[in-house]
Amino acid sequence: MTESTSGIFLGGAPSAAPTVTADSFLTLHYRIVLAQSDEVMASTFEEKPATLQMGQGQMAEGLEACLLGMQAGQRKIYDLAPSQAYGDRQEALFHRVSKKTLAEHAETDTTFEVGDFVEFPAPNGGKFAGTVARVEEESVLFDFNHPLAGTALRFEVQIIGVL
Repeated sequence: MTESTSGIFLGGAPSAAPTVTADSFLTLHYRIVLAQSDEVMASTFEEKPATLQMGQGQMAEGLEACLLGMQAGQRKIYDLAPSQAYGDRQEALFHRVSKKTLAEHAETDTTFEVGDFVEFPAPNGGKFAGTVARVEEESVLFDFNHPLAGTALRFEVQIIGVL
């Protein structure tokens, strides 16, 4: 993780300001930008701030790591390699699902096209999702990597409050 030189304290945050720890509850603004193209993938700066409890999986581990030690009122920009953000792409997360199995569980007349984002039921009652990577004669290849895996990012964050 490379901290950009534009990390600053807003409003002269006092040194006694609350600091983000591994179990903090915080309010923040953030922006996630593709490093290669400057395309904004997510931002709260133009909206209401986000709330987050650290360590609960609400944000990627690499992004949470950037927040540790920051203080209320502080604003920083981090340039993150793929392994520091959403991780490197993993070939083990590509899986084929037979068209027969898909037909048994999908709504009638459902088609699958490359790039489609498809949700699947998880054994615990939740859901997980994959992107159609390739449609083959007898199966569909799904990519279960996070959509931002393998991507270098710029992560801008402003800590508003820490509990």
